[in-house]
Amino acid sequence: MRWNSLGKAQKVGEKKSALPEAAKPFLHTTPSEALHAIVREKVIVEGRSFFITRPVESERIQDHPAVQAALEKHDYLPYWTDLWPAARMLAKVILREPPQPGTRVLELGSGLGLPGIAALACGLRVTFSDCDATALEFAAANARANGFTEFDLLLLDWWYPPDDLRFPIVLASDLLYELRNINPIVKLLKRVLEPDGLCLLTDQDRLPAYNLREALEGVGLTYTTRTLRAGEPGGRRTRGTLYRIRPAL
Repeated sequence: MRWNSLGKAQKVGEKKSALPEAAKPFLHTTPSEALHAIVREKVIVEGRSFFITRPVESERIQDHPAVQAALEKHDYLPYWTDLWPAARMLAKVILREPPQPGTRVLELGSGLGLPGIAALACGLRVTFSDCDATALEFAAANARANGFTEFDLLLLDWWYPPDDLRFPIVLASDLLYELRNINPIVKLLKRVLEPDGLCLLTDQDRLPAYNLREALEGVGLTYTTRTLRAGEPGGRRTRGTLYRIRPAL
């Protein structure tokens, strides 16, 4: 595991930047005492088993004063504490159609890290990214629990990516839960995808996703879609959509 230079620059307690408040990247740390109980579960995707540790009682997490303060000031809640169906969908896509081993991959809004871990299982070079340092700690711990030690971590505000951030593959799952997420995600993809790059984005057909297609076309990104379903073995299955997003030629 390696923190890149941006992660180091944004550790809690370091000297604050001189940026005005409105222009500062939003980087957060959910307090460990807000998480309550932790559970480790086996997640089966395409016949492969992955161990994922996650907080339980996500509704209680929202009652913690620090979480309430982040909600009030930044309209932020730690949704990363749940393993969402779209993450299972994306992990399934990666395992079914893995890119060339050794390919560099950026996972946006990694949360618990299941898609990135599936990519590691396929021999890809993964950078987990999230705006929440605690989420990255869980993604890293989950990667290690599945036998992987070579990966990178990146604290990332979608509005403020590093100037040199470029990847041939970008992974994203269940990030379109609010309309305000569409523009920063699309602009980030336009900026970080290499000219022949590919973003694999899965969504469980939340309402804001209907604005995604127009936004992609507006910045010169092309896409195709495919219906997916995913869920726990023997449990309820959720319908969603895979977007394959590329820069226009």
